Amino acid sequence: MSGTIRFGTDGWRAMIADDYTFDNVRRCAQGFAEYLISKGFQGEWVVIGYDNRFQSESFAAACAEVMVANDILVYLTEEATPTPVISYSVVDKGAVGAINITASHNPPSDNGFKVRNRHGGAIAPEGLKDIEHRIPELIGDIKRVQLSEALSDGRIVSFDPKPAYVKQINRLVDLEPIKSAGLTVLIDPMWGNGAGWFSQLLAGGTTKVVEIHDFRNPIFPEMIRPEPIPPNVDVGLQKTLEHQADVLIITDGDADRLGVGDENGVFIDQLRVYGLLAYYLLEVRGERGPIVKTLSTTDMLKKLGKIYDVPVIETGVGFKYVAPAMLEYDAMIGGEESGGYAFHGHVPERDGILAGLYLLDMMVKLHCKPSELINMLFEKVGEHYYDRIDTRFTGDSQARRERILNANPATIGGFKVTDLNTKDGYKFSLGENGWLLIRFSGTEPIIRVYTETTDQDKVGAILEDGLRIAGLK
Repeated sequence: MSGTIRFGTDGWRAMIADDYTFDNVRRCAQGFAEYLISKGFQGEWVVIGYDNRFQSESFAAACAEVMVANDILVYLTEEATPTPVISYSVVDKGAVGAINITASHNPPSDNGFKVRNRHGGAIAPEGLKDIEHRIPELIGDIKRVQLSEALSDGRIVSFDPKPAYVKQINRLVDLEPIKSAGLTVLIDPMWGNGAGWFSQLLAGGTTKVVEIHDFRNPIFPEMIRPEPIPPNVDVGLQKTLEHQADVLIITDGDADRLGVGDENGVFIDQLRVYGLLAYYLLEVRGERGPIVKTLSTTDMLKKLGKIYDVPVIETGVGFKYVAPAMLEYDAMIGGEESGGYAFHGHVPERDGILAGLYLLDMMVKLHCKPSELINMLFEKVGEHYYDRIDTRFTGDSQARRERILNANPATIGGFKVTDLNTKDGYKFSLGENGWLLIRFSGTEPIIRVYTETTDQDKVGAILEDGLRIAGLK
Protein backbone atom coordinates (compact mmCIF):
# COMPACT_ATOMS: atom_id res chain seq x y z
CA MET A 1 0.00 0.00 0.00
CA SER A 2 1.10 3.60 -0.69
CA GLY A 3 0.02 6.91 0.73
CA THR A 4 -2.85 8.97 -0.57
CA ILE A 5 -1.91 11.57 -3.17
CA ARG A 6 -3.88 14.82 -3.19
CA PHE A 7 -3.70 17.48 -5.87
CA GLY A 8 -3.49 21.12 -4.81
CA THR A 9 -4.38 24.21 -6.83
CA ASP A 10 -2.12 23.12 -9.69
CA GLY A 11 -1.32 19.42 -9.39
CA TRP A 12 0.74 17.44 -6.90
CA ARG A 13 4.04 18.53 -5.34
CA ALA A 14 6.17 16.84 -2.70
CA MET A 15 9.72 16.41 -1.41
CA ILE A 16 11.99 14.39 -3.67
CA ALA A 17 12.86 10.94 -2.26
CA ASP A 18 10.31 11.34 0.53
CA ASP A 19 6.81 11.28 -0.97
CA TYR A 20 8.00 12.25 -4.45
CA THR A 21 9.35 8.89 -5.62
CA PHE A 22 9.36 7.07 -8.94
CA ASP A 23 6.64 4.73 -7.68
CA ASN A 24 4.37 7.61 -6.66
CA VAL A 25 4.96 9.49 -9.91
CA ARG A 26 4.02 6.31 -11.81
CA ARG A 27 0.88 6.03 -9.67
CA CYS A 28 -0.09 9.57 -10.72
CA ALA A 29 0.55 8.73 -14.37
CA GLN A 30 -1.61 5.60 -14.08
CA GLY A 31 -4.44 7.66 -12.61
CA PHE A 32 -4.18 10.21 -15.42
CA ALA A 33 -4.12 7.45 -18.05
CA GLU A 34 -7.29 5.90 -16.64
CA TYR A 35 -8.93 9.33 -16.54
CA LEU A 36 -8.13 9.90 -20.23
CA ILE A 37 -9.39 6.44 -21.14
CA SER A 38 -12.64 7.17 -19.31
CA LYS A 39 -13.02 10.20 -21.60
CA GLY A 40 -12.64 8.02 -24.69
CA PHE A 41 -9.03 9.03 -25.43
CA GLN A 42 -7.42 5.59 -25.59
CA GLY A 43 -5.02 5.50 -28.53
CA GLU A 44 -4.67 9.31 -28.55
CA TRP A 45 -1.54 11.37 -27.86
CA VAL A 46 -0.35 13.32 -24.82
CA VAL A 47 2.61 15.67 -24.42
CA ILE A 48 5.07 15.06 -21.59
CA GLY A 49 7.63 17.68 -20.57
CA TYR A 50 9.77 18.57 -17.60
CA ASP A 51 11.78 21.29 -15.87
CA ASN A 52 15.39 21.69 -14.71
CA ARG A 53 14.94 20.22 -11.25
CA PHE A 54 16.80 17.17 -9.99
CA GLN A 55 15.96 14.07 -12.06
CA SER A 56 12.98 15.71 -13.78
CA GLU A 57 13.85 14.12 -17.12
CA SER A 58 13.88 10.67 -15.49
CA PHE A 59 10.51 11.24 -13.81
CA ALA A 60 9.10 12.34 -17.18
CA ALA A 61 10.40 9.18 -18.83
CA ALA A 62 8.75 7.10 -16.08
CA CYS A 63 5.43 8.79 -16.85
CA ALA A 64 5.85 8.10 -20.56
CA GLU A 65 6.38 4.39 -19.87
CA VAL A 66 3.11 4.23 -17.92
CA MET A 67 1.05 6.16 -20.47
CA VAL A 68 2.19 3.98 -23.37
CA ALA A 69 1.44 0.80 -21.40
CA ASN A 70 -2.14 2.11 -21.11
CA ASP A 71 -2.36 2.68 -24.89
CA ILE A 72 -1.86 6.44 -24.66
CA LEU A 73 0.80 7.62 -27.14
CA VAL A 74 3.41 10.18 -26.05
CA TYR A 75 5.20 13.21 -27.46
CA LEU A 76 8.19 13.58 -25.09
CA THR A 77 10.13 16.86 -25.11
CA GLU A 78 13.82 16.57 -25.96
CA GLU A 79 14.92 18.84 -23.14
CA ALA A 80 13.66 20.92 -20.23
CA THR A 81 10.81 23.04 -21.58
CA PRO A 82 8.82 26.01 -20.23
CA THR A 83 5.33 25.14 -19.04
CA PRO A 84 3.62 27.48 -21.56
CA VAL A 85 5.54 25.81 -24.40
CA ILE A 86 4.37 22.40 -23.22
CA SER A 87 0.80 23.69 -23.05
CA TYR A 88 0.97 25.19 -26.54
CA SER A 89 2.39 21.90 -27.85
CA VAL A 90 -0.82 20.16 -26.78
CA VAL A 91 -2.79 22.37 -29.16
CA ASP A 92 -0.16 22.31 -31.90
CA LYS A 93 0.07 18.51 -31.85
CA GLY A 94 -3.66 17.92 -31.47
CA ALA A 95 -3.01 16.01 -28.24
CA VAL A 96 -5.63 15.33 -25.58
CA GLY A 97 -3.60 16.48 -22.62
CA ALA A 98 -0.19 16.81 -21.02
CA ILE A 99 1.92 15.81 -18.07
CA ASN A 100 4.47 18.32 -16.84
CA ILE A 101 7.11 17.30 -14.32
CA THR A 102 7.75 20.52 -12.42
CA ALA A 103 7.43 22.02 -8.97
CA SER A 104 7.32 25.51 -10.49
CA HIS A 105 8.34 27.97 -7.73
CA ASN A 106 8.67 25.47 -4.86
CA PRO A 107 11.93 25.03 -2.87
CA PRO A 108 14.74 22.98 -4.46
CA SER A 109 13.86 19.93 -2.36
CA ASP A 110 10.56 19.47 -4.22
CA ASN A 111 9.28 18.26 -7.54
CA GLY A 112 5.79 18.06 -8.98
CA PHE A 113 3.29 16.48 -11.35
CA LYS A 114 0.99 18.78 -13.34
CA VAL A 115 -1.68 17.73 -15.82
CA ARG A 116 -3.26 19.70 -18.66
CA ASN A 117 -6.36 19.22 -20.82
CA ARG A 118 -6.71 19.19 -24.60
CA HIS A 119 -6.82 23.00 -24.65
CA GLY A 120 -3.41 23.17 -22.94
CA GLY A 121 -5.03 24.59 -19.81
CA ALA A 122 -5.41 23.46 -16.22
CA ILE A 123 -7.95 20.74 -15.59
CA ALA A 124 -11.00 21.89 -13.62
CA PRO A 125 -11.35 20.85 -9.95
CA GLU A 126 -13.85 18.07 -10.66
CA GLY A 127 -11.45 16.57 -13.19
CA LEU A 128 -8.57 16.69 -10.73
CA LYS A 129 -10.72 14.90 -8.16
CA ASP A 130 -11.54 12.24 -10.76
CA ILE A 131 -7.83 11.71 -11.44
CA GLU A 132 -7.11 11.48 -7.71
CA HIS A 133 -9.75 8.78 -7.28
CA ARG A 134 -8.18 6.74 -10.10
CA ILE A 135 -4.64 6.78 -8.65
CA PRO A 136 -3.98 3.16 -7.62
CA GLU A 137 -2.97 2.38 -4.07
CA LEU A 138 -0.95 -0.70 -5.05
CA ILE A 139 2.26 -0.43 -7.05
CA GLY A 140 1.33 -3.72 -8.72
CA ASP A 141 -1.66 -2.05 -10.39
CA ILE A 142 0.58 0.21 -12.47
CA LYS A 143 1.10 -0.73 -16.11
CA ARG A 144 4.53 -0.08 -17.59
CA VAL A 145 6.66 -0.73 -20.68
CA GLN A 146 10.34 -0.02 -21.28
CA LEU A 147 11.16 3.44 -22.62
CA SER A 148 13.59 2.09 -25.23
CA GLU A 149 10.98 -0.30 -26.60
CA ALA A 150 8.32 2.42 -26.92
CA LEU A 151 10.79 4.82 -28.55
CA SER A 152 11.84 2.24 -31.10
CA ASP A 153 8.32 1.33 -32.15
CA GLY A 154 7.07 4.95 -32.30
CA ARG A 155 4.68 4.91 -29.36
CA ILE A 156 6.92 7.56 -27.75
CA VAL A 157 8.17 10.30 -30.05
CA SER A 158 10.91 12.65 -28.87
CA PHE A 159 10.35 16.14 -30.27
CA ASP A 160 11.50 19.77 -30.15
CA PRO A 161 8.54 22.03 -29.22
CA LYS A 162 10.43 25.30 -29.75
CA PRO A 163 9.79 26.02 -33.50
CA ALA A 164 6.00 25.81 -33.25
CA TYR A 165 5.91 27.98 -30.12
CA VAL A 166 8.20 30.61 -31.67
CA LYS A 167 5.86 30.81 -34.68
CA GLN A 168 2.94 31.32 -32.31
CA ILE A 169 4.75 34.11 -30.46
CA ASN A 170 5.44 35.89 -33.76
CA ARG A 171 1.73 35.68 -34.59
CA LEU A 172 0.78 37.25 -31.27
CA VAL A 173 3.30 40.10 -31.02
CA ASP A 174 5.42 41.99 -33.55
CA LEU A 175 8.94 41.52 -32.22
CA GLU A 176 10.72 43.77 -34.71
CA PRO A 177 9.95 47.09 -32.94
CA ILE A 178 11.21 45.60 -29.66
CA LYS A 179 14.37 44.30 -31.33
CA SER A 180 15.10 47.72 -32.85
CA ALA A 181 14.21 49.82 -29.79
CA GLY A 182 17.74 49.93 -28.40
CA LEU A 183 16.65 48.75 -24.96
CA THR A 184 18.80 46.97 -22.42
CA VAL A 185 16.69 44.14 -21.04
CA LEU A 186 17.89 42.11 -18.06
CA ILE A 187 16.43 38.61 -17.92
CA ASP A 188 16.43 36.44 -14.79
CA PRO A 189 15.08 32.94 -15.55
CA MET A 190 15.90 31.88 -11.97
CA TRP A 191 18.00 28.88 -13.08
CA GLY A 192 14.89 27.53 -14.78
CA ASN A 193 13.28 26.69 -18.09
CA GLY A 194 13.04 30.28 -19.31
CA ALA A 195 16.80 30.51 -19.92
CA GLY A 196 17.71 31.55 -23.44
CA TRP A 197 14.21 32.22 -24.73
CA PHE A 198 14.23 36.02 -24.65
CA SER A 199 17.76 36.11 -26.01
CA GLN A 200 16.70 34.05 -29.01
CA LEU A 201 13.38 35.83 -29.60
CA LEU A 202 14.91 39.33 -29.43
CA ALA A 203 18.19 38.67 -31.25
CA GLY A 204 19.23 40.59 -34.35
CA GLY A 205 18.54 44.22 -33.43
CA THR A 206 19.85 47.05 -31.29
CA THR A 207 18.09 45.84 -28.14
CA LYS A 208 20.56 44.15 -25.81
CA VAL A 209 19.46 41.15 -23.74
CA VAL A 210 21.51 40.25 -20.67
CA GLU A 211 20.70 37.01 -18.81
CA ILE A 212 21.63 35.95 -15.29
CA HIS A 213 20.92 32.64 -13.50
CA ASP A 214 20.62 31.17 -16.99
CA PHE A 215 21.82 27.57 -16.69
CA ARG A 216 20.70 24.47 -14.84
CA ASN A 217 21.34 24.53 -11.11
CA PRO A 218 18.66 22.67 -9.14
CA ILE A 219 19.70 24.13 -5.78
CA PHE A 220 18.76 27.64 -7.04
CA PRO A 221 21.63 29.70 -5.57
CA GLU A 222 21.08 33.36 -4.56
CA MET A 223 17.39 32.77 -3.88
CA ILE A 224 15.23 30.82 -1.46
CA ARG A 225 13.16 29.37 -4.26
CA PRO A 226 12.59 30.21 -7.96
CA GLU A 227 9.55 32.37 -7.24
CA PRO A 228 9.63 35.86 -8.83
CA ILE A 229 9.00 37.88 -5.68
CA PRO A 230 11.33 39.45 -3.08
CA PRO A 231 13.76 38.42 -1.71
CA ASN A 232 14.32 35.92 -4.53
CA VAL A 233 14.54 38.77 -7.07
CA ASP A 234 16.93 40.96 -5.09
CA VAL A 235 20.04 39.91 -7.04
CA GLY A 236 18.24 40.63 -10.31
CA LEU A 237 17.18 44.07 -9.10
CA GLN A 238 20.77 44.90 -8.16
CA LYS A 239 22.03 43.65 -11.54
CA THR A 240 19.46 45.91 -13.21
CA LEU A 241 21.23 48.90 -11.72
CA GLU A 242 24.69 47.56 -12.50
CA HIS A 243 23.81 47.04 -16.17
CA GLN A 244 21.78 50.26 -16.33
CA ALA A 245 18.98 48.15 -17.78
CA ASP A 246 15.64 49.61 -18.84
CA VAL A 247 13.69 46.74 -17.28
CA LEU A 248 14.10 43.46 -15.41
CA ILE A 249 12.05 40.52 -16.69
CA ILE A 250 11.90 37.52 -14.35
CA THR A 251 10.41 34.10 -15.04
CA ASP A 252 9.94 31.47 -12.37
CA GLY A 253 11.33 27.92 -12.45
CA ASP A 254 9.05 26.67 -15.20
CA ALA A 255 8.57 30.10 -16.89
CA ASP A 256 4.82 30.32 -16.53
CA ARG A 257 4.97 33.27 -14.10
CA LEU A 258 6.28 36.77 -14.67
CA GLY A 259 8.06 39.14 -12.30
CA VAL A 260 9.13 42.67 -13.23
CA GLY A 261 11.63 45.22 -11.94
CA ASP A 262 11.69 48.81 -13.14
CA GLU A 263 14.63 50.86 -14.44
CA ASN A 264 15.40 52.00 -10.89
CA GLY A 265 15.82 48.46 -9.56
CA VAL A 266 12.42 48.58 -7.83
CA PHE A 267 10.20 45.50 -7.88
CA ILE A 268 6.76 45.95 -9.48
CA ASP A 269 4.31 43.71 -7.67
CA GLN A 270 2.21 41.19 -9.57
CA LEU A 271 -1.06 43.06 -9.07
CA ARG A 272 0.35 46.14 -10.76
CA VAL A 273 1.76 43.99 -13.55
CA TYR A 274 -1.69 42.50 -14.13
CA GLY A 275 -3.16 45.98 -14.25
CA LEU A 276 -0.51 47.00 -16.80
CA LEU A 277 -1.12 43.97 -19.01
CA ALA A 278 -4.89 44.50 -19.03
CA TYR A 279 -4.40 48.21 -19.74
CA TYR A 280 -2.01 47.32 -22.58
CA LEU A 281 -4.55 45.05 -24.25
CA LEU A 282 -7.40 47.52 -23.83
CA GLU A 283 -5.65 50.80 -24.60
CA VAL A 284 -2.62 49.99 -26.75
CA ARG A 285 -3.97 47.05 -28.75
CA GLY A 286 -7.61 48.10 -28.66
CA GLU A 287 -8.82 44.64 -27.70
CA ARG A 288 -12.10 44.01 -25.92
CA GLY A 289 -13.36 41.02 -24.01
CA PRO A 290 -13.94 39.68 -20.51
CA ILE A 291 -11.22 39.82 -17.86
CA VAL A 292 -10.90 36.78 -15.58
CA LYS A 293 -9.30 37.38 -12.19
CA THR A 294 -8.91 35.37 -9.03
CA LEU A 295 -10.27 36.90 -5.86
CA SER A 296 -6.68 37.36 -4.62
CA THR A 297 -5.67 39.77 -7.36
CA THR A 298 -6.18 43.42 -8.04
CA ASP A 299 -9.37 45.48 -7.97
CA MET A 300 -7.72 47.74 -10.56
CA LEU A 301 -9.15 45.27 -13.08
CA LYS A 302 -12.69 46.05 -11.97
CA LYS A 303 -12.00 49.74 -12.45
CA LEU A 304 -10.55 49.11 -15.91
CA GLY A 305 -13.59 46.99 -16.70
CA LYS A 306 -15.88 49.90 -15.92
CA ILE A 307 -13.78 52.40 -17.91
CA TYR A 308 -13.61 50.20 -21.02
CA ASP A 309 -17.02 48.56 -20.58
CA VAL A 310 -15.79 44.97 -20.38
CA PRO A 311 -17.00 42.37 -17.87
CA VAL A 312 -14.77 41.13 -15.05
CA ILE A 313 -15.26 37.56 -13.83
CA GLU A 314 -13.87 36.61 -10.40
CA THR A 315 -12.87 33.02 -9.59
CA GLY A 316 -11.25 31.03 -6.84
CA VAL A 317 -7.47 30.98 -6.56
CA GLY A 318 -5.55 28.91 -9.11
CA PHE A 319 -5.59 28.31 -12.82
CA LYS A 320 -7.78 25.26 -12.32
CA TYR A 321 -10.49 27.95 -11.93
CA VAL A 322 -9.09 30.60 -14.28
CA ALA A 323 -8.54 28.35 -17.32
CA PRO A 324 -12.11 26.95 -17.45
CA ALA A 325 -13.51 30.46 -16.96
CA MET A 326 -11.38 31.79 -19.81
CA LEU A 327 -12.80 29.14 -22.12
CA GLU A 328 -16.37 29.64 -20.89
CA TYR A 329 -16.34 33.41 -21.33
CA ASP A 330 -13.90 33.62 -24.28
CA ALA A 331 -11.85 35.95 -22.10
CA MET A 332 -9.35 38.54 -23.32
CA ILE A 333 -7.01 37.90 -20.38
CA GLY A 334 -6.95 35.79 -17.25
CA GLY A 335 -4.61 35.96 -14.30
CA GLU A 336 -3.86 35.55 -10.65
CA GLU A 337 -1.97 37.21 -7.82
CA SER A 338 1.05 34.92 -8.10
CA GLY A 339 2.17 36.41 -11.41
CA GLY A 340 0.49 34.06 -13.88
CA TYR A 341 -1.27 35.62 -16.89
CA ALA A 342 -2.96 34.01 -19.90
CA PHE A 343 -4.16 35.62 -23.11
CA HIS A 344 -6.85 35.32 -25.77
CA GLY A 345 -5.73 33.72 -29.02
CA HIS A 346 -3.17 31.60 -27.20
CA VAL A 347 -3.75 28.82 -24.64
CA PRO A 348 -5.67 29.26 -21.36
CA GLU A 349 -2.44 28.82 -19.44
CA ARG A 350 -0.01 31.14 -17.69
CA ASP A 351 2.77 32.27 -20.01
CA GLY A 352 5.62 34.26 -18.48
CA ILE A 353 7.42 34.54 -21.80
CA LEU A 354 4.51 36.05 -23.72
CA ALA A 355 3.57 38.28 -20.76
CA GLY A 356 7.13 39.62 -20.66
CA LEU A 357 7.10 40.33 -24.40
CA TYR A 358 3.76 42.13 -24.10
CA LEU A 359 5.22 44.34 -21.37
CA LEU A 360 8.23 45.15 -23.55
CA ASP A 361 5.90 45.95 -26.45
CA MET A 362 3.96 48.30 -24.17
CA MET A 363 7.17 50.10 -23.24
CA VAL A 364 8.08 50.51 -26.91
CA LYS A 365 4.62 51.52 -28.12
CA LEU A 366 4.13 54.13 -25.38
CA HIS A 367 7.79 55.22 -25.24
CA CYS A 368 7.78 54.74 -21.46
CA LYS A 369 10.01 53.27 -18.78
CA PRO A 370 8.31 50.81 -16.40
CA SER A 371 7.95 53.40 -13.62
CA GLU A 372 6.26 55.75 -16.09
CA LEU A 373 3.85 52.97 -17.10
CA ILE A 374 2.82 52.57 -13.45
CA ASN A 375 2.14 56.30 -13.21
CA MET A 376 0.04 56.09 -16.38
CA LEU A 377 -1.97 53.20 -14.93
CA PHE A 378 -2.55 55.05 -11.67
CA GLU A 379 -3.81 58.08 -13.56
CA LYS A 380 -6.56 55.77 -14.86
CA VAL A 381 -7.50 53.80 -11.75
CA GLY A 382 -5.88 55.54 -8.78
CA GLU A 383 -2.99 54.37 -6.64
CA HIS A 384 -3.10 50.80 -5.27
CA TYR A 385 -0.72 49.15 -2.80
CA TYR A 386 -0.30 45.43 -2.18
CA ASP A 387 1.62 43.12 0.12
CA ARG A 388 1.45 39.54 1.34
CA ILE A 389 2.79 37.56 4.30
CA ASP A 390 3.18 33.77 4.16
CA THR A 391 3.43 32.01 7.53
CA ARG A 392 3.89 28.32 8.29
CA PHE A 393 1.54 26.91 10.89
CA THR A 394 1.13 23.75 12.93
CA GLY A 395 -1.89 22.12 14.45
CA ASP A 396 -5.46 21.67 13.30
CA SER A 397 -6.18 23.68 10.16
CA GLN A 398 -9.93 23.25 10.59
CA ALA A 399 -9.82 24.92 14.01
CA ARG A 400 -7.99 27.86 12.45
CA ARG A 401 -10.56 28.09 9.68
CA GLU A 402 -13.36 28.23 12.23
CA ARG A 403 -11.50 30.90 14.18
CA ILE A 404 -11.21 33.08 11.07
CA LEU A 405 -14.83 32.52 10.08
CA ASN A 406 -16.07 33.42 13.55
CA ALA A 407 -13.82 36.46 14.06
CA ASN A 408 -16.38 38.98 12.74
CA PRO A 409 -14.05 42.02 12.93
CA ALA A 410 -15.85 45.36 12.68
CA THR A 411 -12.74 47.04 11.32
CA ILE A 412 -9.43 45.93 9.78
CA GLY A 413 -6.53 48.36 9.63
CA GLY A 414 -8.91 51.08 10.75
CA PHE A 415 -11.28 50.51 7.82
CA LYS A 416 -14.85 49.26 8.17
CA VAL A 417 -15.41 45.67 7.06
CA THR A 418 -18.26 45.69 4.52
CA ASP A 419 -18.39 42.05 3.40
CA LEU A 420 -16.88 38.58 3.83
CA ASN A 421 -16.39 36.34 0.78
CA THR A 422 -15.66 32.68 1.54
CA LYS A 423 -15.49 31.43 -2.08
CA ASP A 424 -11.82 30.48 -1.64
CA GLY A 425 -10.40 31.50 1.70
CA TYR A 426 -11.69 34.46 3.71
CA LYS A 427 -11.78 37.77 1.88
CA PHE A 428 -12.80 40.77 3.96
CA SER A 429 -13.93 43.72 1.84
CA LEU A 430 -12.98 47.15 3.10
CA GLY A 431 -15.24 49.00 0.67
CA GLU A 432 -13.45 51.45 -1.61
CA ASN A 433 -10.40 51.18 0.64
CA GLY A 434 -9.40 47.68 -0.47
CA TRP A 435 -9.51 44.16 0.92
CA LEU A 436 -7.83 41.57 3.15
CA LEU A 437 -7.61 37.90 2.18
CA ILE A 438 -6.63 35.01 4.46
CA ARG A 439 -6.10 31.76 2.61
CA PHE A 440 -4.59 28.34 3.28
CA SER A 441 -2.07 27.06 0.71
CA GLY A 442 -3.25 24.07 -1.29
CA THR A 443 0.23 22.47 -1.35
CA GLU A 444 2.01 23.44 1.88
CA PRO A 445 1.15 24.05 5.61
CA ILE A 446 1.14 27.79 5.00
CA ILE A 447 -1.39 30.54 5.67
CA ARG A 448 -1.22 33.45 3.22
CA VAL A 449 -2.39 36.88 4.34
CA TYR A 450 -2.82 39.38 1.49
CA THR A 451 -4.02 42.92 1.14
CA GLU A 452 -4.57 45.54 -1.51
CA THR A 453 -5.48 49.05 -0.44
CA THR A 454 -5.61 52.57 -1.82
CA ASP A 455 -3.86 53.88 1.33
CA GLN A 456 -0.15 53.07 1.37
CA ASP A 457 0.16 53.90 5.08
CA LYS A 458 -2.41 51.23 5.98
CA VAL A 459 -0.79 48.18 4.34
CA GLY A 460 1.10 47.11 7.46
CA ALA A 461 -1.85 47.63 9.81
CA ILE A 462 -4.18 45.59 7.60
CA LEU A 463 -1.72 42.69 7.43
CA GLU A 464 -1.14 42.79 11.19
CA ASP A 465 -4.89 42.55 11.80
CA GLY A 466 -5.04 39.67 9.31
CA LEU A 467 -2.35 37.76 11.18
CA ARG A 468 -4.24 38.28 14.45
CA ILE A 469 -7.51 37.08 12.91
CA ALA A 470 -5.70 33.93 11.71
CA GLY A 471 -4.23 33.31 15.16
CA LEU A 472 -0.68 33.93 13.97
CA LYS A 473 0.04 36.87 16.30
